Amino acid sequence: MELALVNIEKPAEVNCILGQAHFIKTVEDLHEAIVQTVPQMKFGIAFCESSGPALVRTTGNDEQLTALAKKNALALSCGHCFVIFLSEGFPVNILNTIKAVPEVCGIYCATANPLQVIVADCGEGRGVLGVIDGIKSKGAETESDVAARKQLLRKFGYKL
Repeated sequence: MELALVNIEKPAEVNCILGQAHFIKTVEDLHEAIVQTVPQMKFGIAFCESSGPALVRTTGNDEQLTALAKKNALALSCGHCFVIFLSEGFPVNILNTIKAVPEVCGIYCATANPLQVIVADCGEGRGVLGVIDGIKSKGAETESDVAARKQLLRKFGYKL
């Protein structure tokens, strides 16, 4: 078995959700879930099929985000993983809906941070072992950091 570190390539302002599912209709069900939850959200989805033709299946309502999802899914090539790139919204707006899709087994991460995926390759197949989401902690927040966090949440409309 070989380990690889796959860098997820994306613009800094684009959010990514990386997860695991189990069936070919995942890509269509994820598409429907996003559109029904946040219709104005722009997104692209890629799903790595892990049997039969073993293709990367794609869908989305934004060509650039869909192409980006496909490129990164091909770089991962991990059975039954999916990549969603989104803009004009945040993962928190759709995360519970994504988790409720019957084919979804789990979510590895939802982030706009730099993202690296630790992949195991046994020759015949590949799997996600974990993710590196962002950078190391630099310390604990101070009272001014708490105030800034609260202000940001209110700016985004997540708190009153």
